[in-house]
Amino acid sequence: MNTFKVAEIRVGKAVPYGPGGKFSAIDKQPVRGSIHAGPLGLDGDEQGDRKLHGGPNKALHAYARSHLPRWAAELPHRADRFQAGAFGENLVVDDITEADFCLGDRWRLGKALLEVSQGRQPCWKLNVRFDLPDMARRVQDTGRSGWYFRVLEAGAIAAGDQGMLIERPHSDWPVARVSHLLYHDRMNRPALVELAAMPGLTDSWKRLAAARLASGQTEDWSRRIETPTE
Repeated sequence: MNTFKVAEIRVGKAVPYGPGGKFSAIDKQPVRGSIHAGPLGLDGDEQGDRKLHGGPNKALHAYARSHLPRWAAELPHRADRFQAGAFGENLVVDDITEADFCLGDRWRLGKALLEVSQGRQPCWKLNVRFDLPDMARRVQDTGRSGWYFRVLEAGAIAAGDQGMLIERPHSDWPVARVSHLLYHDRMNRPALVELAAMPGLTDSWKRLAAARLASGQTEDWSRRIETPTE
C-alpha cells in the first residue's frame, strides 16, 4: 500500500488514571480542522509519563480502524469500547495496518513529513482502559498495537488527509514483522542482528536487541503489561 487515509485526528490532556493516580492522556478527543504536527507531536496533546510516552520517536501514535471490529468480535462483553480512539491514538487510519508500514518509511501527510519509527509496546494502561486485566498482553500477542511516527518536517495535518509514501528504505521490515520477532520468534539471532544494525532504529530497540543477543534471554515484560497494585 502506498497511501492511507486519516479518518480522525485526536489529542488528549493528562489526568489521573489507574492505580495510584498515575497520569495518562489515553482518552483523546477528535480535533476539528487542521492541527500543527511538530517534532514532539500535535499541538495541545499531552503525555502522562514522558519517560515512556511522547518524544521525537513517539510523536504521533497511529492505529488502524480496521482492527476494531475484530476486537469487538473477540471480546463481545467489551464490544462497545472498541471505537475510534479506543487505543489512545492520535491518528485513526483507514486502508492500512502494521503489515503495510515498514520501519523507516517516509510519508507525506498534509504539510508534514512523517517517518515510521517503531511499533507500540503496549502497557498496563490498556488493561484499565478496557477493564480487562490482560488487555496489554492481548495487544502484544496479536500485533494489533499500532505504530509511531517521527515528524521530520513540521506542518499542518487534518482529518481526511491522505498519506503518500515517499521513501521505503527497509522494505523487509514491516512493523508486523518486528512485532513477531519481539514477542514470538524472540531469539532469532540473525534477525536480531539485522534489526540492531538498522540505520535510524530507535535507541531503545537497539538496546533491546543487543541485550537479547548478549544474554540469550528475553527481557521481563511484567512491569509494562501488568497493572500495578498501587
